[in-house]
Amino acid sequence: MKIGITYDLRDDYLNAGYGEEETAEFDRQDTIDAIETALNDMEYETDCIGNFAALARRLLCGERWDLVFNIAEGLNGFGREALVPALLDAYRIPYTFSDPLVLALTLHKGMVKMVVRELGVPTPEFFVVDNDLSELRDDLLYPLFAKPIAEGTGKGIDGSSKIVNRAQLRDVCDHLLMKCRQPVLVETYLPGREFTVGIVGAGSGAEVLGVMEIIFRENADQGVYSYTNKEHYKDHVDYRLVDDQVAQRTQELALTVWRGLGCRDAGRIDFRTDAHGVPNFMEVNPLAGLHPEHSDLCILASLIGLPYRKLIGRILFSACERYAFAQTFRKAAHG
Repeated sequence: MKIGITYDLRDDYLNAGYGEEETAEFDRQDTIDAIETALNDMEYETDCIGNFAALARRLLCGERWDLVFNIAEGLNGFGREALVPALLDAYRIPYTFSDPLVLALTLHKGMVKMVVRELGVPTPEFFVVDNDLSELRDDLLYPLFAKPIAEGTGKGIDGSSKIVNRAQLRDVCDHLLMKCRQPVLVETYLPGREFTVGIVGAGSGAEVLGVMEIIFRENADQGVYSYTNKEHYKDHVDYRLVDDQVAQRTQELALTVWRGLGCRDAGRIDFRTDAHGVPNFMEVNPLAGLHPEHSDLCILASLIGLPYRKLIGRILFSACERYAFAQTFRKAAHG
């Protein structure tokens, strides 16, 4: 069984002149090494393919794989995460994680909130700012929260993301529009607890790994899971497994979102409670980071005692349940 691995290597983009924050979502070499080692330990042959362009070149040369372990994020546009799975679909090659429709939808934070709202899951009121700041309404209730509409890893989020008046809203939106070159999502700021829910599986087989609360230390950007807080989490953030009544409700809502959107194999869904303690959907990450030490999903797995190799095995098995050779991977998921 030959498994290809697709990814965007951060060093490649840094060497090409891109900045640290621009490349924050891309993977370091040690992440690729960890995934490959886990797959090799399960006695699978691996082939490190690389990014979309590398995959396209090799497909055109006639190369094929039994399955592709895809963690490629892509670089440009709302469909960037969908590029690799769309190409693999065209060649009928099985792959891990969600399909192009899910990845394109969930990358756009405004679109996915509209769908989640139709699923009956609470989410903060929001609007989208494109280019015309003159159309900002005068009847907005502050505080608000502003962030790029299609970024992850806290990119574009810092202490100024919490908006307290109209002047600040104009300044922050203007800054983000120029810096990130994409619309800005503005939503009601929620003052409560912050959670991320780890999920493995798909459809009726999806299950919650656990609910992890994100607690900001005194030296952190307060009240926002910012790029700085994520990059320097060991100094700024504490992670805690929780199972109280609010966490249990969050878990139920997360499964509703995961199944309703059609997400697959593994990922995370983020929630924050409002002033009344009600969990609200913030965003979903169906292509979650897999660095063994730094990625939230892997941190959560370690807190519940799930070894990295078994996490990779469960992702692999979930993917292969959709294909004819699912039985081949049963040992990987449960061994």
